[in-house]
Formats: sequence, structure tokens, C-alpha cells
Amino acid sequence: MQELRREITAATFGGRRVAVNVAESPLSWLAARGLVTPRQVAAGERLRMDHERAAMAPSVTMRWSERVDGGGGDGLDTATAQLAAKRRFDAAIAGVGPGLCDVLWRVVCAGEALPAAEKKLGWPTRSGRLVLTMALDRLASHYRIG
Repeated sequence: MQELRREITAATFGGRRVAVNVAESPLSWLAARGLVTPRQVAAGERLRMDHERAAMAPSVTMRWSERVDGGGGDGLDTATAQLAAKRRFDAAIAGVGPGLCDVLWRVVCAGEALPAAEKKLGWPTRSGRLVLTMALDRLASHYRIG
């Protein structure tokens, strides 16, 4: 059985230094091959972080206890931080607009590979990258990323 190659790189998002596994994120996979710009990646990662902070993804287990580190790093209690992230996420999706947000959500937030997203949306092969880059450009404009 062939071993999967995992590339772990250090990246800075929102003032935090984190390890990013390039093999896990479709957006990072596209960036590693030069198919999206750093501006587009920054916008996509910001949307993904808000999606995760809003706890919109399905939960694997129930959270019975408080966080070990005492809560969010932004000084808000968990519920307030979650609502703020949900509002930011909704505003960003509305800023991208209908038609573009479908592929954006599937690739950036749900972690679907681009070919799988194209198939599920009923799009022709290789059309998703063009639409995704347009969506990421609109998202970067919404976030006012240089």
C-alpha cells in the first residue's frame, strides 16, 4: 500500500501561528499548485475560520465541559463568539452572492475536492475552478484583503 504524502507547513492566520496539513484542505491543495492566489487563500481561510467558530459543521460529540483554556481568545463568552462568527459568515456569503457561494462553501467550508463539488452541482468538468476563483475574489473584496 502506498503511503500518503503529508505536507505540514506553518502558516499565520488571524495573528495565530498554526500547522496546516496541505493534504487535508482543498484550498491549500490548489494554492500549493499555484491555482489560486495568496489573497484568495487568505479570504478562504478567514471564511473557514468563521464557519468553524460558528460551530455550523456537524458535531462529532457533545460538549459537556467548558474549554480548558478558559474560552475564546477574543474576550467573548462562547455563545457570543459563536453568534458573532455566524453573523460574519452570513455577511460574507451574502457578499459573495448567489451562484458563487455554492462552490465556495463546498470547497472551503465542507472540504470537498473541486471535482466532487462540480459533480454534485451538476457542472461540467473543470468549470469549478473558474467559478471558485471568482467567488474567492469577491470574498477577498468583501473582507477588504489587499
